[in-house]
Amino acid sequence: MSYSIFLLRFVDGEAVALDPVGLRQVTEPYVVVGGPDDDYSLLRAEDGGEADLYHQNHVEHGMRGVTATHFARGAMLGVLARLAVALGAVIVPQCGDALIFREEERRHLPPELRANAVVIVPTAEGMQAAFDAR
Repeated sequence: MSYSIFLLRFVDGEAVALDPVGLRQVTEPYVVVGGPDDDYSLLRAEDGGEADLYHQNHVEHGMRGVTATHFARGAMLGVLARLAVALGAVIVPQCGDALIFREEERRHLPPELRANAVVIVPTAEGMQAAFDAR
């Protein structure tokens, strides 16, 4: 896909730091270039689909978000969904409504994302269905 998605964690409407351990655990098997200790990773899933992942980690503020660009349909969507779950994050597409995995997450979103957020199953198929519905 040619647009970006943002993996962000919200508490009471405010973005909070993500856990870099979750990033490492989910992405390590898929890293081709870069890695969790860098600001960038090129991931490749088992079906050959790739994604560019940007994940700057500031010592003072922690990892504020992860951005995925140029990601493939198929297995890579499953990797990104698993990553979001491991980070306790929601998926905020560049265009469209926020994707959450449990209804309880809605109350933590900023007001401008809350009303139209879509609950999806955290799988490749769940994400693909959400993207196709746009």
